[in-house]
Amino acid sequence: MMGSLGQFGGFKIWVLLVLSVFSQLGVSFYLPGSYPHKYGIGDTLSVKVNSLTSIDTEIPYSYYSLPFCQPPEGVKDSAENLGELLMGDRIENSPYRFKMYTNETKVFLCATPPLSGDTFKILKERIDEMYQVNLILDNLPAIRYTKKEGYFLRWTGYPVGIKVQDVYYVFNHLKFTVLVHKYEEANVARVMGTGDAAEVIPTIGNGGTEVPGYMVVGFEIVPCSINHNADSVKGKKMYDKFPSSIKCDPTTVSMAIKEGQPIVFTYEVTFEESDIKWPSRWDAYLKMEGSKVHWFSILNSLMVITFLAGIVLVIFLRTVRRDLTRYEELDKEAQAQMNEELSGWKLVVGDVFRAPTNPALLCIMLGDGVQILGMAVVTILFAALGFMSPASRGTLITGMLFFYMILGVLAGYVAVRMWRTIGCGDPKGWVPVAFKSACFFPGIAFTILTTLNFLLWGSHSTGAIPFSLFVILLLLWFCISVPLTLIGGYLGAKAPHIEYPVRTNQIPREIPAQKYPSWLLVLGAGTLPFGTLFIELFFIMSSIWMGRVYYVFGFLFIVLVLLVVVCAEVSLVLTYMHLCVEDWRWWWKSFFASGSVAIYIFLYSINYLVFDLKSLSGPVSATLYLGYSLFMVFAIMLATGTVGFLSSFWFVHYLFSSVKLD
Repeated sequence: MMGSLGQFGGFKIWVLLVLSVFSQLGVSFYLPGSYPHKYGIGDTLSVKVNSLTSIDTEIPYSYYSLPFCQPPEGVKDSAENLGELLMGDRIENSPYRFKMYTNETKVFLCATPPLSGDTFKILKERIDEMYQVNLILDNLPAIRYTKKEGYFLRWTGYPVGIKVQDVYYVFNHLKFTVLVHKYEEANVARVMGTGDAAEVIPTIGNGGTEVPGYMVVGFEIVPCSINHNADSVKGKKMYDKFPSSIKCDPTTVSMAIKEGQPIVFTYEVTFEESDIKWPSRWDAYLKMEGSKVHWFSILNSLMVITFLAGIVLVIFLRTVRRDLTRYEELDKEAQAQMNEELSGWKLVVGDVFRAPTNPALLCIMLGDGVQILGMAVVTILFAALGFMSPASRGTLITGMLFFYMILGVLAGYVAVRMWRTIGCGDPKGWVPVAFKSACFFPGIAFTILTTLNFLLWGSHSTGAIPFSLFVILLLLWFCISVPLTLIGGYLGAKAPHIEYPVRTNQIPREIPAQKYPSWLLVLGAGTLPFGTLFIELFFIMSSIWMGRVYYVFGFLFIVLVLLVVVCAEVSLVLTYMHLCVEDWRWWWKSFFASGSVAIYIFLYSINYLVFDLKSLSGPVSATLYLGYSLFMVFAIMLATGTVGFLSSFWFVHYLFSSVKLD
């Protein structure tokens, strides 16, 4: 599709992109426990390969960038969605082929040509950098078990090789174990759970007879390094029997790689019936060590933060209510005397709604913040419901991109309506505000990702976004996201603006000297929201950078809701404190009071880089890590800052519309 884009006109490209995104999402959405694939005995099972990955560099490479055996029909790309391409996944066919429930041993795959100097050097580098080979069978990644100190550890994939006493060994023999479960759902009625209609709904199969079949419920692998004699396989074809016996012992290595010598690859496969049912086949990948600590730590964090936020909210509401009651019980003469004698938030009544500095930038950031927050809520909710399971690679990123584009309507609406509110209803200039809202965050993200992409291009990594995909992303941005944001801006321009409950004086009131820098308090306010998510943040970072599967989206949704509540409360408290000391410049401070949580997340990411990713090697890898972290924290700052500002705006509007004024 990407190679033929030049043949289409502008309108056809736009239609094609829309249909592509919808079709990708429709195919990629996945409900756990649905769509089992039935294989008859003797049916062909094809293994696919993904990019080579390493937690040492975080730079993925193509499987066939190393001297591995290629399939006889040639290397072909599998169907991919936008999410897979953006994540660096490159799923391709492989020469590994099995027949359902047919055990095979001593299968000869190929003998590579003698290793050239460059190939030998690259192979050694990949072994030094701990690169893993990732294989996939029936959408299940290959899983490897290792025993350490009495515990079984789970890994996806297997290492390219190992270095022992300055000698490099490659794993050239793979022992596969395919776990299968008998296909028991003989008719549609039993699949749907409607046994009453078994006689009405026809049976699956030929003429109503059950054809024995199996489902793949596990894909285990044991890599071995065996010193095969290359001369013994001369004249052998792929899939022939290897002439000598093969004993796979994962505790010993013997196939040392040497320049100018070939590598012989072989494999064996065993099928085992398992009690694992098809809907539970991903359980082995989702079981993480320390899971009890994970659940109890999150629960403890939620309880502590909820309790603390409740105390803050109760104290805050009681204080405001007491102030309102005190002011409202006084007569006019007492109020006038009080205005002269007392300081407090009532004295800034003529300045509290004075337009902030750079109002257009504030409105643009609010629009983008609402868009990002809405995307996060909808995406995590869909993932928690099971529509974006780990079994469907790339769906999460594709869904985020789709929801972000659609919510451009909301971004334009919020940005323009706030612009009109600050301008007291004047709709002049709403088009530039809406357009800049559509380009502000995507423009910064595009700049960061383009810079990082040049680094990946220079490293010849599969993580680099192809130029054709760059064109598609730009077209999605300017042909879908920008028009939707302008439509939202038009709706915001037509909607009634929010009227201020008080008038603003022409001359600004002088702000008394403060005992402490107000911005210091604003920046420190981010510690409380950070406390709600730092434990969950560790698991998210481990999923992104350590290759672990993240699946507790239900807890993540709870943490997100709690984060929104705490951000709103922190911003309200800070705004009230500033008004009490007659500081009426609350607009930007309310935004950054909750948005400052991004600073602590960025500091945490640096801490994670230093202490958890100690093996991350090279300036390119560190730059990629910091670049992606900067992109993430900027999005979080916009989302949390928007929550803080909108809650503070509502509070200030409510506060000054509730008190009696002369």
